[in-house]
Amino acid sequence: MDTIMQAVNLMESNQSEKAVEVLESYLPIADEEERHTIAELYIQWGFLHEASVILNELLQRYPNESEIKVMLADIYIDMEDDELAINLLNEIPVGDPAYTQTLIQLADLYQAQGLFEVAEQKLLTAKQHDPNEVVIDFALGELLFSIGEYRKAITYYEKILPQMKEVANISINDRLGEAHAASGDYELALTFFQDIESEHPDTLFKYGLTAYQAARNDIAIKAWEHVMEIDPYYHTVYYQLANVYDEEGMPNDAYETAVQGLGIDEFNKELFFLAGVLAHQLNNDDESEKWVREAIVLDHDYKEAILFLIEQFKTKDKYAEIVDLIVEIKELGADDSLYEWELARAYNEIESYDDALKHYKEAYNSLNQDSDFMKDYGYFLTEEGRTEDAIPILEAYLAQQPLDIEIEDFLNRLKQAKDGQE
Repeated sequence: MDTIMQAVNLMESNQSEKAVEVLESYLPIADEEERHTIAELYIQWGFLHEASVILNELLQRYPNESEIKVMLADIYIDMEDDELAINLLNEIPVGDPAYTQTLIQLADLYQAQGLFEVAEQKLLTAKQHDPNEVVIDFALGELLFSIGEYRKAITYYEKILPQMKEVANISINDRLGEAHAASGDYELALTFFQDIESEHPDTLFKYGLTAYQAARNDIAIKAWEHVMEIDPYYHTVYYQLANVYDEEGMPNDAYETAVQGLGIDEFNKELFFLAGVLAHQLNNDDESEKWVREAIVLDHDYKEAILFLIEQFKTKDKYAEIVDLIVEIKELGADDSLYEWELARAYNEIESYDDALKHYKEAYNSLNQDSDFMKDYGYFLTEEGRTEDAIPILEAYLAQQPLDIEIEDFLNRLKQAKDGQE
């Protein structure tokens, strides 16, 4: 043991190579207890392969020693060789002192492989052997929570709460709050979050989100404002807080929060778009256009932002800018029949009728079941003197909207005029 302590002292003095050399030289004459100690040191120092060699030799001599198997399994897990770990752990028999812990470890491994039912079965077996073990209830709760079985998870978390509020640094109230919220029980979820005495931004953010889902915007605002105070770089909170300020009729606070968030998260297209919408509400259309354009730069096919900007251009008769915008995003890969329709209408407004016709035809391929489009297309064709083309389009429109008397009369007049020309 003096030699082993010498190696430990060398390692503590940052002489790792010498420490390993000392142990390697000593191994051939070390007894079994010392070899076990050396294996533990190797694990502690991160020399997993070297530790596994020693433990495998010991296992050859003591094939029923579960402690060695558990140590080896831990090494194999760290070395990402789960199959070897599973095979070893499955060798540990019922009745062994390590059996329950082995089942929990096996459940973790099967869960990591996506075999959730097998993992759950291992934990239920462990619970049969040790029905009052909190760690097993926690493991079952975590497994079920991870696969979205929230109501089943709640039953296990509720068994833990009377005994302890935290397991493995995870708040049980937090988990119960999340699980109830995910099940749609927002009011009940809120009561669990209110019991948590935490200054952690994640917990406070979830508390605010649950309050928002429970229609308690007052609580949500306080929670999210606190998140910003604790951690100004908590990106997600800015969008949520700006949105809830807007809902509460506080557009200036909403806009300031969105812009503040953009200073921290410059790749958040939703936040850019929200800033644009809020600027428009505040009659600051130059800023609005700037922010929405930034959102579109981040996502060339961000339909909601694109259509919003098009509508803003329409209110100011900026039809050439609509054309420029849609042509640009199409060149960058954006593709939607609504863009074709908007492009057709914009070309029509700037009296580029051939281009308008081309894009109406393009849009027709996808929008021939959209009655608004068909009506618009029919009118366009009529205005262009293409009565023969307009009639079947308006007939198709009436098949979709048979109660539109105005179009029915209009169509009859078109047909009469056509017949009179023949």
